[in-house]
Amino acid sequence: MKIGKYELYPVETGRFALDGGAMFGIIPKPLWQKAHPTDDRNRIELAARSLLLKGDGRVILVDNGNGSKFTDKQIDIYRLDTSRNDLFRSLRNLGVSPEEVTDVLLTHLHFDHAGGSTVRAGKELVPAFPKARYCVQKAHWDQAMHPTEKDRGSFMPDDFMPLFHAGVLDFIDGPCELFPGISLELVNGHTAAQQLPKISDGTQTVLFVCDLFPTTSHIPLPYIMAYDIRPLTTLEDKKRILTSAVEEDWTLFFEHDPGTVAGKVARTEKGFAFREAIPFGHSNAHPS
Repeated sequence: MKIGKYELYPVETGRFALDGGAMFGIIPKPLWQKAHPTDDRNRIELAARSLLLKGDGRVILVDNGNGSKFTDKQIDIYRLDTSRNDLFRSLRNLGVSPEEVTDVLLTHLHFDHAGGSTVRAGKELVPAFPKARYCVQKAHWDQAMHPTEKDRGSFMPDDFMPLFHAGVLDFIDGPCELFPGISLELVNGHTAAQQLPKISDGTQTVLFVCDLFPTTSHIPLPYIMAYDIRPLTTLEDKKRILTSAVEEDWTLFFEHDPGTVAGKVARTEKGFAFREAIPFGHSNAHPS
C-alpha cells in the first residue's frame, strides 16, 4: 500500500498466545471463542505484527514484536513461535537490513511491542537497529519507570534500558506530526500515553491501532482487555477513534489479529462493528 510518500508493509514477527479471558475482559467466553479458539491453557493465538514505512529518505519500523531474549520458561508461558517468520527474516524478505532502519516508533514498551528493540551481542544487550533513533512518549516512559503491581509484568527493562543507555531513545511529548504525513494519536486506557501512528495523505488514512483494538473482535465498545489499567478511558478512546475512522473512512492496521492485517469499520444499529478486511501488501497472515 502506498500513502503519500510512503510505501507501507506488514512485518510478521511471529506468533504468541495470551489468556483468552484476559484478552476479552468482561465478555463471556461463548461470545468470543468461536473466532478465537483456546488451547488447553485457555490461551488464544495472537500475531505480533509490525508496520514498515519506506519513503522520504526514511525506513520507519512501528513496534517490533516479542524479540528473541526469552527464557525457555517464558517461551512456554507465552507459546512463542517464530517457526514461520521472525522480525529479521521478514525484514530481509522486504529487502531491509537492520542497518537501514532509520527510526523505530514504539507505541509503548510492553514486551510484545518492544521486545525486538534490543538483541544480545555476547554478554551485552545492544540496540537491534544500530543506526536508528527510537521514540516513545515521555509520559509512557515515566510509567514504565514506575509500573504498578498490575502492569509490572508487561515491562521488561532489557527491552528498553539499553536504548536509554546507548543514547538512541527520543521522548515525544503529546500528539504531534512526527514526520510529514505521519502523526501520532494518543490513547491512555491500556497504558499511559500509548501512541498510535496515523499515516495520511489527505485522501487515504491508515491508523496503527495497536492495543486499542488488538483484533477485529475488539471493535465493539464493551470488548476491552483486562490488561487495561483504565478501562473506562479505553472506552472513551474507542468511541473517539471509531467515530473518526467511520466518518473519515480510515483503514485500521491490526497488530495482534492472527488472520486480518487491516480493514474498515462501520457504525450499525447495534454499535460499531468490523466491516471488511482490506488487502495490505504481502503478509503471512491467514485470511479470516
